[in-house]
Amino acid sequence: MPRHSIRFHAPLMTIIIAAVLVFTLAAPLVAQEKHTPQTAGVDNTKMGPYRALAQLAVAASQKGDHAGAATLAKILERTWDKAEDYGGDTALSKTNHDVFDQIDKAMDQFISLFLDHPTSAPDPAKLKLAYAQYLEKLKLAD
Repeated sequence: MPRHSIRFHAPLMTIIIAAVLVFTLAAPLVAQEKHTPQTAGVDNTKMGPYRALAQLAVAASQKGDHAGAATLAKILERTWDKAEDYGGDTALSKTNHDVFDQIDKAMDQFISLFLDHPTSAPDPAKLKLAYAQYLEKLKLAD
């Protein structure tokens, strides 16, 4: 191999290695999001328990446990309603009624998919959309 080709390849290889290193090291920095501290998989936020119950309902449904998913959806609804009923002046319905309404409506749409199908799977596309919308609304109150 001629000596001039080695000199040409060395700088080219250095550039390629540098580019690979930059992209490899920069990718995790770009992908990092603010992660909320958790305890036993539940976000330590005001909306964390509701998010966790929704996740459990979806997981149960995906495993074919439709009755369990419906039960978890009902627990989600009752937990939300009782927290608002007995939350006093700190209840979201009193501190930010607009956000409360948005979350409540999104939750109702989400849980109705399970309560309407306690023995069968809800429509996957509708479930995915309702779940995503519910999670987005929960972020408004965190």
